[in-house]
Amino acid sequence: MAGQSDPHVSLFSPPEVEFMAEDELVEIVPNMRMDPLNFICGDFGPFYPQIPVKVPLWLAAALKKRGKCTIRPPQWMSIENLTKVLEGEREDRGTFQAVPFHYIEISRLLFDHARDDIPDIYMVRSLIEDIRDVRLHKIETNLEKFSATSAVKIAHLSAMEVNVVRPFVVRALQAFYKHDNPVLLVDLDSVSDRQSHVTRQRQLPNNAQKQPLKRR
Repeated sequence: MAGQSDPHVSLFSPPEVEFMAEDELVEIVPNMRMDPLNFICGDFGPFYPQIPVKVPLWLAAALKKRGKCTIRPPQWMSIENLTKVLEGEREDRGTFQAVPFHYIEISRLLFDHARDDIPDIYMVRSLIEDIRDVRLHKIETNLEKFSATSAVKIAHLSAMEVNVVRPFVVRALQAFYKHDNPVLLVDLDSVSDRQSHVTRQRQLPNNAQKQPLKRR
């Protein structure tokens, strides 16, 4: 998985976070009749014309691409609800408004695959971008006040926001831990060195001993 070998990189790349968001359910309005679809993640359908049904976002995008349905944007994507969230974010600098965990990824996928199904799409896009920018600024401001602690708790962060701040928070907690436990840190380094030496020795073949070179 991307980033697992490098602690300075986010655990997941943006496309990977977006991929996980595709399992979120959205409502579609089919324009065809079809039997239920059976997947590992569950059964969806049956599908009847003009009868709304909930399916994963990836399935909704696939059906939309084939002209088999329209996608109903989630209620939180209405201009009224987005405006309330934006106002709340701007008024309260200390806390975050409750938003869907994958609001950034879901909106992006709908903008890409169902732009003709979103009323006032340009206003909706602008509001979501403003909400994202305000929240990221608040995250940066809160992290500036970061102090020695054993854990960090920030309520109502989204998946993409968590993925962005995770590397910094992890490194900061590790730094606090090292400063608070210098003796333990030395012991851990010694254990790590011994383990690495033992691992290298085990990887050598049994007959890997130095022997004098013989001339033919």
